[in-house]
Amino acid sequence: MSTGLTYHVYDTDAMTPAEIYGHVLTELGEKRKDIVALTADLAKSTKIGKFGERFPERFFNVGIAEQNLFGVAAGLALAGFTPFVSTFAVFAALRAGEQVRTDICYQKLNVKIIATHSGISFATAGTTHHCTEDLAVMRSFANMTVIVPADGYETAAAVRACLEHEGPVYIRIGRGFEQTVYESEDYGFTIGKAVTMHEGSDITVIACGPCVLYAVEAAKALKESKGIEVRVLNMHTIKPLDKEAVFAAVNDTRKIITVESHNILGGLGSAVAEAITEAGKSCRLKRLGLQDEFAIVGLTDDLYNIYKLDSDGITEAILEMLGQEVEADDDWEDEV
Repeated sequence: MSTGLTYHVYDTDAMTPAEIYGHVLTELGEKRKDIVALTADLAKSTKIGKFGERFPERFFNVGIAEQNLFGVAAGLALAGFTPFVSTFAVFAALRAGEQVRTDICYQKLNVKIIATHSGISFATAGTTHHCTEDLAVMRSFANMTVIVPADGYETAAAVRACLEHEGPVYIRIGRGFEQTVYESEDYGFTIGKAVTMHEGSDITVIACGPCVLYAVEAAKALKESKGIEVRVLNMHTIKPLDKEAVFAAVNDTRKIITVESHNILGGLGSAVAEAITEAGKSCRLKRLGLQDEFAIVGLTDDLYNIYKLDSDGITEAILEMLGQEVEADDDWEDEV
């Protein structure tokens, strides 16, 4: 894949996924005259304003009216445009949930939603601006594709890929303090296909978003300190889920941990559990995330530590699960 990004890898430490998104969308706008951009008074915060600066005639700020935002996007899609809509995740999934469902998903319109400040990334803003329910909401909508990039490079790859994908897409990114995981876009991003970040046969960690980096850090530390082989999967696409990667992990390791900046109900952990159950497989499964609760107010790093979503929390979960026994029987037929 040709990246099109002209800045050096070290520059991405200062460029957030949202800023990279704004850069890539503007680049794509040079080539695709059908692309239009919309926001609800959050052009600066979501970085979609970069597109507006370059193409003011194709940029629409509807004001603080998120429900209208998605209604307008639906109308533009019906008129033959390809709308990219950006607002905070909590507003896209909850405040405007009905419009996303009925105006966009029901008609399978080609609207791309880039939702920022997701999960607990807007930590000090509190519950009104945290969004730990959006994966559950969005993946329940028929026709919706749900993507959670791990860093800025994957955000760029996801934005390019969603443009070639017909139908509504929800791309979930954080507030902007996320570190980079990849060195470039050239690692083979494909919607619906997980990426193996670390090989292992003892246990598998399936993560999405910023939790991918923490999982990789935990895997590397455990291999070095204890010789534990941890497979890490970056499940960047929550819907459609890469079931083949999940089943391979179950067959090979029999122990699965999911990690997400989201409520454990309805998100990545639930999607993985559903796939395993429907296939009649048996394994140890632990879901790391918010345990059916709202996050407290605090600094982002502190919240990741409190809810055991950082490398320390993932390491603790791995060691705890490895102390448990699983059935040694390799005959899967009696598991159904």
